[in-house]
Amino acid sequence: MLAAGRTRLWNLRQPCASSFRASAAAYSSINPRIDLDPALRNLLRDVDMSLGGKKKHGNPSVTLKRELEEYPEVLQDKVLSTVSISSELSTPEVDDWDHQDSVSRKSPAALFGSYGIGSVILPLELQNSINLIISETDKRQLHNDAERLFRERTDEGDAEDGWDTEFNTRYRTKAQVRHHAERDGSAFASVALPAHFSAITAVLDHVKRRLEPEWHVERIIDWGAGTGSGLWSGAYTFQEANTEGPSETVDLVLSNTTVRQYTGIDKREGLVTVGKRLLRDIDHGPLKVSWQKSFRESDIIPRSEGHNTIALSAFMLSSLSTDIARKALIKEMWSSGAHVMVIIDHSTKKGFASICEARDYFLRVGRKELKDPETESWDIRGSHVVAPCPHDGQCPLYFPGDVKLVCGFSQRLQRPSFVRLTKHSGQGHEDMEYSYIVVRRGPRPSDPKTKFGRVGRIGLAATAKELEAQIPVKELQLHSESDPAQFEEQLVTEAAEQDRTIEVPSTPAALDAALRLEAYNWPRLVFPPLKKSGHIILDGCTPEGKIMRMTVPKSQGKQPFYDARKSNWGDIFPHEPKNPPQERVQVARVHGKEIPVRGADIGKRGRKDKAKGVSYESLAVDIKSARKHKRKDEIHSKEKASSKDN
Repeated sequence: MLAAGRTRLWNLRQPCASSFRASAAAYSSINPRIDLDPALRNLLRDVDMSLGGKKKHGNPSVTLKRELEEYPEVLQDKVLSTVSISSELSTPEVDDWDHQDSVSRKSPAALFGSYGIGSVILPLELQNSINLIISETDKRQLHNDAERLFRERTDEGDAEDGWDTEFNTRYRTKAQVRHHAERDGSAFASVALPAHFSAITAVLDHVKRRLEPEWHVERIIDWGAGTGSGLWSGAYTFQEANTEGPSETVDLVLSNTTVRQYTGIDKREGLVTVGKRLLRDIDHGPLKVSWQKSFRESDIIPRSEGHNTIALSAFMLSSLSTDIARKALIKEMWSSGAHVMVIIDHSTKKGFASICEARDYFLRVGRKELKDPETESWDIRGSHVVAPCPHDGQCPLYFPGDVKLVCGFSQRLQRPSFVRLTKHSGQGHEDMEYSYIVVRRGPRPSDPKTKFGRVGRIGLAATAKELEAQIPVKELQLHSESDPAQFEEQLVTEAAEQDRTIEVPSTPAALDAALRLEAYNWPRLVFPPLKKSGHIILDGCTPEGKIMRMTVPKSQGKQPFYDARKSNWGDIFPHEPKNPPQERVQVARVHGKEIPVRGADIGKRGRKDKAKGVSYESLAVDIKSARKHKRKDEIHSKEKASSKDN
């Protein structure tokens, strides 16, 4: 009976099924939808819903497939008119929602706040240049130099985790420096340059998306240039728009960059020599590259001309031996006249402390400029943090002289073949951890107090279901009754008038501009999210200058919960939590003693430490110490026995 009833219903829906099969070969497009009577359409929908449910008897896990459904046109108009969609989310066909990729299911605000750029791949030009240098060196000697410079000698853990890109080798005499200069540069290019390139590219790409579209870079001043990692990252990040082909440039080339002048400052002659050799056979077009050992007064740019200039220092600040040298470098970056200052360092306690010292100096000098009456006539004065901090106050994780936690991030690099061969490793990727700060001249933008772009495809589908549930379904309807379409349209119009409290941006460019201003007040996720089954725990640095723990449960809504589940370490999160967030505080230390405070578990993730590998050296040391203690005990027992006999 059930099968027969289902067959009759199918015939009602498809009265011309046989003719459709016959004409399918002759027509390339699908036949238009048949206009049915509204009462019959509602009846068929009720029957489909009943047939699509689970069987009351037999196997409960077996379900019947439902027929394809289509949202009513009134609901489509309601959803598309009341929710702002970015350029990546907007589409004329609502039926294609389920066929979009998983990224497009995010809200426009969450997409804008995404920090990561996936796995960084070294451009082909740079790979060929490094391969050419490696081909001219002794491979065995190159591997030994790489181990000597960047391999950490530890007995614990895997050897794969023993590599570090920090270059802090110092020699006793100048003769040794000249002897090892070129060899150290080749090892640096084959091991450290790709990792540094990935971190600098991640930071510059984030700055590019956070600042206005008309901002472009024409000049880069790089302190601690080394082999030119800042040059390659800046040139490939800031590329000319491709007007002939697609909007995005697929093949990155050095000659297509918007950067017109690059000044590398470094005293390490070996690294500079290799950096020049990397550019030897590369066409860099209008880009002018110069290297020098120090920053000169002639290199200073007037503030009115420094809008498109970046002052960059990557993995150099913590390698300086004295505080005086670090302060001198920071002062030179500020006095250069560049409007944007970017400092990147290793994600270590020393590197993070150097970043915080530079941050405090830039903000302190900026506040002095705003209070000084002599600077009122300047075109631009003051300073503010663009990233990663959402505030200009004191860092909640930094305590001078007692750094316990590090505000750092991670970027994955797809290892080129020469990196795997130099390290004798078969792993195809590596993660570069780093800390950074981006400071821009001028006052901090004010909070616009708006909340645009908080709904993506997940939210659209949920809204459509809610609206559809509000429409009453009648089993039978007479011709004398009013048309249900008019009732649906009236219901949707009333809901739209209630929901539309503020006017949303009408174009994708206007939406991006609004999100750009809002993003200055979104919390930054400074630790990896804790993703549970029913809620997501996020630890973020908030505009109040505090580390707050935010919990996003499922009950807050499908869109906020989906955005929280898809969030990553380093993102800026746009949704406010349903419940008030909890402040996390570090353990306070007074005279060397730890005092537990509320929220002392900040940064902890409850992960069990992995069992460390046991080496033969550590076993030998343990056996020797055990034998030594055993001998002492035997001698002590003999002395006691002899004293008793006497």
